[in-house]
Amino acid sequence: MDLMQAIKGRRSVRKYKTDPISDKAVETVLEAARWAPSWTNSQCWRFVVVRDFQLKEKLAAILDREKNRSAPAVRNAPVVIVACAELGKSGYYRGQISTDKGDWFMFDTALAMQNLTLAAHATGLGTVHIGLFDAKEVARVLDVPDGVAVVEMTPLGYPDEEPHQSSRKELTEIAFKEKYGKQ
Repeated sequence: MDLMQAIKGRRSVRKYKTDPISDKAVETVLEAARWAPSWTNSQCWRFVVVRDFQLKEKLAAILDREKNRSAPAVRNAPVVIVACAELGKSGYYRGQISTDKGDWFMFDTALAMQNLTLAAHATGLGTVHIGLFDAKEVARVLDVPDGVAVVEMTPLGYPDEEPHQSSRKELTEIAFKEKYGKQ
């Protein structure tokens, strides 16, 4: 699968087969995440790979409280990957914030997760970006230390559905020439 095919074909999957995912497949998607660009190569992201049914059940229960429709996917997918980030590394220069956007960890972690989800799709696996949850509660359940933020999670498994293809805005609606709004 070429890159544009992977980008255009990736969809949010919320129903998964129970088929197990090999350690090699998990390593492949994590390797893709590892190669994402980051602020001064800080690579602040960290990943927790969850296979344990009881832990997945606890994560799904946290999503249920937020009425997140991806809770069953977390419960049923063979693997859940929880993306975390070390704070105070990305967006800093000599210990000081270097950007008006503050700590850059969300941006860097998103780049890594985009690599991960595209690699998953290219190898026949499904994912869905999940951000609506109580991050402090997830951190407690997974023993994430202070100074590390839980950013997002994604189930990982073989799709058991054909996800809906959402429409995209036209390029003329999102890309401007020389100045904002100029067509």
